Amino acid sequence: MKSILCLAFIFGFVFLSGTILAQQNEVLPLVKSSIKGINIYGKTVDNQTRCQHWHSDLDVIAIKFKCCEKYYPCFSCHEEEADHKPEVWPKSEFDTKAILCGVCGSELTIEAYQASGNTCPNCTAAFNPGCSKHYHLYFETDTPKKSDL
Repeated sequence: MKSILCLAFIFGFVFLSGTILAQQNEVLPLVKSSIKGINIYGKTVDNQTRCQHWHSDLDVIAIKFKCCEKYYPCFSCHEEEADHKPEVWPKSEFDTKAILCGVCGSELTIEAYQASGNTCPNCTAAFNPGCSKHYHLYFETDTPKKSDL
């Protein structure tokens, strides 16, 4: 009888611990994929950092967000899963590795990425040239924001 009570106690403890941990994990962004040990957060749909929002053959980069130092496939993934507002990388920090090639797993500095001609300098994978239209969401630019006008 004691062994049955002991087993019931252990089962109940494990069940409650798992429930508490599951509830705690819901608050944190979940890692959806990993490339060469680098975690990618957000709504990734494959192992080359494509996400629900951007998933063409050329959408193979993830961006490390300045605010949380975590890689996300896009601004929308960060917006939907992070518990804070995004920060753009200032020009003074463009020498920071903040771009991840989803094909080979190389980390590029912002400078190297912007000068890459939309091609990974390490594996020659093509990047989406349309991403430059969204630089202002990730990187400081010379273009004034609408709120500054």
